[in-house]
Amino acid sequence: MSSAPKTVSCISSPDENAAGFTPAPLKALRYDGRTLLPYEATGIVVSMIPSGARVLDVGCATGSFGELIAKNCNADVIGIEPDPDRAALAISRGLNVRLGTLQPSLIQEIGAFDIVLFADVLEHLPNPHATLFLAREALKPGGSVIVSVPNVAHWSVRLEILQGRFRYQESGIMDATHLRWFTRVSATSLLQSAGFSPVEYRVSVGSGLPDNRNRQPLSWLSDKNRLRFLRWSSKHWPTLFGAQHVIKAEMVPLERV
Repeated sequence: MSSAPKTVSCISSPDENAAGFTPAPLKALRYDGRTLLPYEATGIVVSMIPSGARVLDVGCATGSFGELIAKNCNADVIGIEPDPDRAALAISRGLNVRLGTLQPSLIQEIGAFDIVLFADVLEHLPNPHATLFLAREALKPGGSVIVSVPNVAHWSVRLEILQGRFRYQESGIMDATHLRWFTRVSATSLLQSAGFSPVEYRVSVGSGLPDNRNRQPLSWLSDKNRLRFLRWSSKHWPTLFGAQHVIKAEMVPLERV
């Protein structure tokens, strides 16, 4: 018999939300080591950030993404991360990282930004609308948020549900730490409700997703042909084959919301 869950007054890491849904505790550094690929979220986000921008990377994790942004966009990046192990690794990469969550007091301390980035973050929050609304205080006039969220309408999830399954995993779209689930429509609607107007939308290919590699008939293809198919299909049927929705949205006056 498993022991009773411990009571926590404040979650120190989003990974604690996976308790009971995975056979073992999740590895804090499981998403470390992002690479810059133009058809994945990293490359898409980088293409949306203007050169020389000041960027607030909310939920910066190990800093691998922030490091790519700083180098490729000549950006001034400040990160915020609630998990101490991930924050420590991000700091070791030379990034300016604050341990904790987005708070009004922290915004007053660090100032305003051209871009507030939520890279695979909003799905971990119980109230993403409040967080997006707070992000308005961290933006300069004319500033934007960039969000990437997993696509719950991906073909692999649809197939699982058709078979009567909703299985949490250690990573990916069905990461057991996810509290919210997004389609293109729901992600766009959330941004608009918080006072943002989407100006650019793309999807990531998700070439590293286990289902895209291991499930038949995709597993029958060579790596080259599989990637070619995934890039083509995500372009023509983005809400079915796209792994993540990546949206850039400009802040608009509240009277227009």
